[in-house]
Amino acid sequence: MRFDTKIGIVVRDDLAAWQRLNVTAFLASAVAGGAPGVIGDPYEDASGNAYLAMFRQPVLVYEADAEAIKAAHVRALAREMDVAVYIEDMFKTGHDEANRATVRAVTAEEMPLVGFAVHGPKNGVDKVLKGLSLHP
Repeated sequence: MRFDTKIGIVVRDDLAAWQRLNVTAFLASAVAGGAPGVIGDPYEDASGNAYLAMFRQPVLVYEADAEAIKAAHVRALAREMDVAVYIEDMFKTGHDEANRATVRAVTAEEMPLVGFAVHGPKNGVDKVLKGLSLHP
């Protein structure tokens, strides 16, 4: 099946494995919570057990160094895409309110990005993520 939209998540290539997974999970939750229509219907197995709904389309995860992430982030903002960010200071916080405060404290240009997610029209997301490698 082909989709008109795309979900891409970029994580910095020098993060520890647990950090990459943590950043990816948080950024995916942002897309799920903030982009209407990306979540499908709940699941049910043959035994009648109910399961939570998931994204209706694949999520592609990329990796890049800090400079490439910053450049892609600039492209996403310039295109006015739906974007979620995760910055280094968020590893030191313990709750959502503190996370928002760390982001609010820096300008877009100063953000110490460790990852970001982007959702939007497929061709626009492709242009934002052009040149980045899929996460191995």
